[in-house]
Amino acid sequence: MTSLRSCLWRGASACGVVATSLVGVSAHAGATSSTVNVVGYSIVSPAYTALEKAFLQTPAGQGVTFRNSFGASTTQAQNVIAGQAADLVNFSAEPDMTLLVQAGLVSSKWQSTSTAQAEKGMVTDSVVAIVVRTGNPLNIKGWNDLTKSGVQVVTPDPISSGSARWNLLAAYESQILQKAKPAAATSWMNKLIGNTISEPTSGSKALTAFLAGTGNVLLAYEADAAAAIAAGKAIQMIIPAQNLLIENPAALTTSGASNKAATAFYKYIFSTVGQSIWESNRFRPTLPSLAAQVKKDFVQPTALTTIAKLGGWTSVTTKFFGSTGIITQAESSHGYVS
Repeated sequence: MTSLRSCLWRGASACGVVATSLVGVSAHAGATSSTVNVVGYSIVSPAYTALEKAFLQTPAGQGVTFRNSFGASTTQAQNVIAGQAADLVNFSAEPDMTLLVQAGLVSSKWQSTSTAQAEKGMVTDSVVAIVVRTGNPLNIKGWNDLTKSGVQVVTPDPISSGSARWNLLAAYESQILQKAKPAAATSWMNKLIGNTISEPTSGSKALTAFLAGTGNVLLAYEADAAAAIAAGKAIQMIIPAQNLLIENPAALTTSGASNKAATAFYKYIFSTVGQSIWESNRFRPTLPSLAAQVKKDFVQPTALTTIAKLGGWTSVTTKFFGSTGIITQAESSHGYVS
């Protein structure tokens, strides 16, 4: 195909995206000031339940109604472009927000609003976790164990899922952080994809499949895995020593910017109270003062890279997810891209 991956990154208009609005009125038309349409990537749903419940108890939250839609990050961005109601959007990764900027639905200055300037528009952070069955029967200790015989990996589909892109980028960079040459890291990446037996469309669906018995190793957001463990699921997680900082963007759409309830809620999710709720839902807060305070509550990888260190999303997208990208080629060689 005309690399669906590169098509998604260039913008939904390049793909001829068509979808039906799911709830409420179109983001293009705006919404009533007492209704806030929240569109997000799959695993933030429980956190928004908590955030919205708390916000409704504040003076700014009186009389506000929330309409929520959560799913695979890039699919959600496409849906908003196609007309799905959205006042506040929270995606897995910045390129999905860029799609909305290109479509004129989010301001190009979304990272420098007075509310989120210190966080550069990123409402939460996380890292990639390796999830195994209780007791760790395969004795998985880190990335290098994932290419061994008998390992069956579950990770989402990088075409639709931001989680997948974070997972696979972290996997590749784990080899670079261990001083592997690019050719060796690419070869190792091919082996990892070769051990991958399932690529559900979103992070939440990948976790569900794993909990139902698919595979014996899952790559996931730290927050998603921690929530499942807290819920009593028979799994445990390893935070690899070599990791990638996951940065999750949130912004108001053009309709949300003129919606008093939406702007108040947007400020709330970046506030100290809101960020504390994120932290209680196992996301790493981005508010500098709180992030420093709760750092001890999270495992700190010994080697942590960032998208900025890798040259920014434009460079990363071309190198890994373009038509000839490292991950695109690895996926294709194992039948995951047609």
